Amino acid sequence: MNGDPKTASRIATLDVEGMTCASCVLRVEKSLKAVDGVTDAAVNLASEKVRVTFDPSKATLTGLQKAVQDSGYTLRIDVRTDAHATDGAERQTPQQQTLRRLKRELLLSAALTLPVVLLSMAGMTDLYQRHSPLSMKTTNVILLLLTTPVMFVSGWRFFKGFWAAARHRTADMNTLVAIGTGAAYLYSTAAVLFPGLLAVGGKMPAVYFDTAAAIITLILLGKTLEMSAKQRASDAIRTLLGLQPNTARVIREGGESDIPIADVLPDDLILVRPGERIPVDGVITRGFTVLDESMITGESMPVERHPGERVTGGTVNLNGSVEFRATAVGEATLLARIVKLVEEAQGSKAPIQSLADTIASVFVPAVIAIALLTFVLWYTVGGIPFTHALVNFIAVLIIACPCALGLATPTAIMVGTGVGARHGILIRNADSLEHTHRIQTVVMDKTGTITTGKPAVTDVRAQGRYTVDEMLGIAASLERKSEHPLAHAITRYAEQKGIRPQETETFQSLTGLGVAGVVKGRSVLAGNLQLLREYSVDVTEIEPQVVQIENEGKSCIVVAIDGLPEGLIAVADTIKPTSRDAIRALHDMGIQTLLLTGDNERTARAIAAGAGIDRVSAGVLPAEKADRIRAEQSGGRIVAMVGDGINDAPALAQADVGIAMGTGTDVAMETAGVTLMNGDLTGVVQAIRLSSRTIRTIRQNLFWAFVYNSIGIPLAALGMLNPMVAAGAMALSSVSVVSNSLRLRRFKQNHTAR
Repeated sequence: MNGDPKTASRIATLDVEGMTCASCVLRVEKSLKAVDGVTDAAVNLASEKVRVTFDPSKATLTGLQKAVQDSGYTLRIDVRTDAHATDGAERQTPQQQTLRRLKRELLLSAALTLPVVLLSMAGMTDLYQRHSPLSMKTTNVILLLLTTPVMFVSGWRFFKGFWAAARHRTADMNTLVAIGTGAAYLYSTAAVLFPGLLAVGGKMPAVYFDTAAAIITLILLGKTLEMSAKQRASDAIRTLLGLQPNTARVIREGGESDIPIADVLPDDLILVRPGERIPVDGVITRGFTVLDESMITGESMPVERHPGERVTGGTVNLNGSVEFRATAVGEATLLARIVKLVEEAQGSKAPIQSLADTIASVFVPAVIAIALLTFVLWYTVGGIPFTHALVNFIAVLIIACPCALGLATPTAIMVGTGVGARHGILIRNADSLEHTHRIQTVVMDKTGTITTGKPAVTDVRAQGRYTVDEMLGIAASLERKSEHPLAHAITRYAEQKGIRPQETETFQSLTGLGVAGVVKGRSVLAGNLQLLREYSVDVTEIEPQVVQIENEGKSCIVVAIDGLPEGLIAVADTIKPTSRDAIRALHDMGIQTLLLTGDNERTARAIAAGAGIDRVSAGVLPAEKADRIRAEQSGGRIVAMVGDGINDAPALAQADVGIAMGTGTDVAMETAGVTLMNGDLTGVVQAIRLSSRTIRTIRQNLFWAFVYNSIGIPLAALGMLNPMVAAGAMALSSVSVVSNSLRLRRFKQNHTAR
């Protein structure tokens, strides 16, 4: 569970059993939201899970379970809640059990339905009636005996669901199936047991056991195929969970031992041999390796890792034994966080779902009303026999399918977010997924987003009062306290030149300006010209050199010691090779690009020109970035912000879609709606394409679900559909929606057009 320190709220993701359609989803959500302390409940029909946000001081898991049980469903609270099991099979047990039960019920139903249908068809022929050793009465008794297990063993789930809904004065798909098949079965049973009461003109009344049995069998077939397809739709979670090995080889007290992954502790030394998976996150202490990180980042090319560099749990060690120190275990690993993000996204609701929810709330009662009206009009006005009117009544009930309506959006969301995770695109929620394809302007940070984020010192100049090494040593002593990439470049350069750091007595990071402090008794400033001006340092002498360096597209750090400008350090951060192609692809989509950076105007324009960016907004302080995003949005444009630093968090939150580079800070990733694990701008293009494909699939699903019912119900009401045909169509409608969503798994990452 996750806690929010302000609201003390907790989040639980739990399995719900017994749901069949969109009406069920609404009923479960309504029952949970009625519990005191519950602030939100979102049910996903495709994954059969609910994500509940509640105040634990007011609501308990047991109380939530009772509320759901009272509404006719089962809430499982004996599974993990926002914690990530290492065993993928354990995670999928409830769904696998449901599929096994469906298969058993289908097998029994099909085995009994086949002779029922064959015997019913034969019984309608003159040849059978003249030459069969069985009388029609005996034949009908056999049909009754064969159909009864189909109805009340294989089909019991529908009647159980019908009764649960009836007790709460609601209706769902079970209601339609139970009333339809129940009417056919009860009428036929009465015709067998009391033929004289229903006889017309001395003729034995017709029976519809084949209709009842075939409907149950066909719907069970559809449910089985649907559940199998839904299992494939959730492959992403099982695949991610399967990446983490069950054991780790730990070095403790000088010896090696294989221990369960759950027993690994932070700071443990772990040994991984070639071909094995990295068990947890860590930092290499000894050895060199080449890692396959494709399942985490989506990047197919292996990457080299040396001592001091990070390794990620779930990646594969391709070459060389490596020893590393664990830095994150259990739920704190990157893999666990990815699984959590994917689960949250798959359990969230897209705004486009609201229309389906509205229709689902009145769908089943409306269908029952139409079915009753159909029966009455055909029997009283149409003048057809009771049994024919009954058949039309049943056909209307059976053809109606709220299942397809309920599955249209969540199945596409599940597959789309799963595909994204496979390609290193983590989508936080369905809302972000839906907005991404509508992006009109992409605003980008510079360092680590457009550029490599690994700047290097290119020039060091001293003004004469200190030597180059002396000035560099003083600046590096102060900069080593900073987390900024430019500061790291300076300290790295000083270390390479063998310059030892001096004692830093005070340190202050001035966001968007630079750093200030006292180094061995000297007052030191290191930053841009604005920083020096704010401290009343005369920059007239050094400003022309700064302009020259910045015109070359480099960042310039000016160093002032005891109130005088003493030198310049030029740092270059090269543009990523893929940035130009990604920005060109965005332009091809009709999307505008804007560089938003705290760097100076000249450097920013040089980078923008090299990358092909449309507009530049330079010298922007972190606190002002969100304001610039707001200004872009003021014209009604859908704006995305792409960044990787803690300074980008407010802008990422303000944007319609925040996109964080996975190579950046945790704060940026937690604030963003989309995270690109490979830290590459081409991921922005792929995220937009994936969003567009997913939303198009949802629209297709909703369209066909609406069209299916819009055409099917009138045809059934007009007496043009046999109930068995209606049952087959109903079953296939749900399967077709899930199958259409599964086509998203063909999404390829190597295209650039929307």
